[in-house]
Amino acid sequence: MASVDAAAIAGGVSGETLMEAAGAAVADAASRRFREARRVLVLAGPGNNGGDGFVAARLLAESGHDVTVALLGEKAALKGDAGAMAARWVGPTIDVRDARPSGADLVIDALFGAGLSRPLEGRAAAAVEAANRSGKPILAVDIPSGVDGATGRPIGEVFIRAAATVTFVRLKPGHVLLPGRSFCGSVDLADIGAPSEAVAEPGAKTFLNRPALWRDAIPEPSIEGHKYSRGHVAVWSGPALAGGASRLAATAALRAGAGAVTLLGPRPALEAHAAHVTAVMLRETDGRGGWSSFLGGRRVGTWVFGPGAGTDARPRAALDEAFLAGGKAVLDADVSFADRPEELAAALEDGSIEAVLTPHEGEFARLMGERADGAASKLERARAAAALIGATIVLKGPDTVVAAPDGRASIADNAPAYLATAGAGDVLAGLVAGLLAQGAPAFEAASAAVWLHGEAAKAVGRGLIADDLPGAIPAALRLID
Repeated sequence: MASVDAAAIAGGVSGETLMEAAGAAVADAASRRFREARRVLVLAGPGNNGGDGFVAARLLAESGHDVTVALLGEKAALKGDAGAMAARWVGPTIDVRDARPSGADLVIDALFGAGLSRPLEGRAAAAVEAANRSGKPILAVDIPSGVDGATGRPIGEVFIRAAATVTFVRLKPGHVLLPGRSFCGSVDLADIGAPSEAVAEPGAKTFLNRPALWRDAIPEPSIEGHKYSRGHVAVWSGPALAGGASRLAATAALRAGAGAVTLLGPRPALEAHAAHVTAVMLRETDGRGGWSSFLGGRRVGTWVFGPGAGTDARPRAALDEAFLAGGKAVLDADVSFADRPEELAAALEDGSIEAVLTPHEGEFARLMGERADGAASKLERARAAAALIGATIVLKGPDTVVAAPDGRASIADNAPAYLATAGAGDVLAGLVAGLLAQGAPAFEAASAAVWLHGEAAKAVGRGLIADDLPGAIPAALRLID
């Protein structure tokens, strides 16, 4: 965003114009979201965030609000655009140490924005703690002070917990990655007049996961097509008592649009499957030869391995065969490569397999072992794993990150809380496979699957169990037509 601001100014939009528009967006959000708030306390920092706060203070006062600005530092010390905006403010300005948030109806946090790099301390920390303790609603400017805009993590022990946030031009990762999303409250994204060329110039590779990102890459069924032109997915089944996971994946692959899906595994597992599925085909194999011959001889371009696969020698033998067969692969969990990501990378390096991995945090930690950098953000960790392994990584959670080896990443924010249920991840693996089978590229297929997964869960509502999800996929697909 610093680059965007600089490019906008170089393109002829003054910094004062941008700041005036930003402050107006804050004032608008304060009036719209907190209609009953008449007494407003603005906590203003010593930089441009504080300048936005001074603009908001002036506009709110002009509309009849009782506004006080509590400044961190001296008004005379403010420089540049922030100094110019402070000079236009003629209302009361007090030292931040004298602020009494409990006496206001609304607190506007304009202390520090997304670029803060050190923990809050001293007067700033005391002001933030007082604002949080007051119980009054807090409207944050850009991002809650004390929260890292790149990671969503608190920078120290003291940070604002906002009821709402106003940010500008584009969201930052910290607005959608947890825990930052929780600290931001409801987020308004304001257009403050930055030219489109200025926004495009930095070449951002991180995206909010929305259909606009991947819709054009999801193939439409052709009236001239047939089931095999829509892709055939093979799903490895584990033992009978763990077979539900692979059934969920197989059914979801069909619902996502794959033309044919076959579950492969030992006879006891297939006997259990036969009592539950009809459209999904069944094929017996013990994982020692039958898996590779099926992949090579039945126009199977996509395979899923991991859901309920089991831990004995047969699934690992089947996986080895699948790697030799090539194609498109969805690998769930740590797929027998725990603490050996380089070995997995070596298996994929010849390019014969286009792979998508779908671990949750625990599986990711097992897969990456000592390479799982706990200090890095979820976005950074997913990107690093994608680059190392040479696969698209779906790091699951309420803020699922999809990262491609080329650095592109999407962050999802549409998963309802009740999607955290056993088997939901198996459905997601099948969704990814169904889209891959139809020809969608890995990053787009994975991002689309994650979004559809969340929308399908919303369509079911509270009380959701994983068995409900495949049946709700058509309703989610209709949202992108």
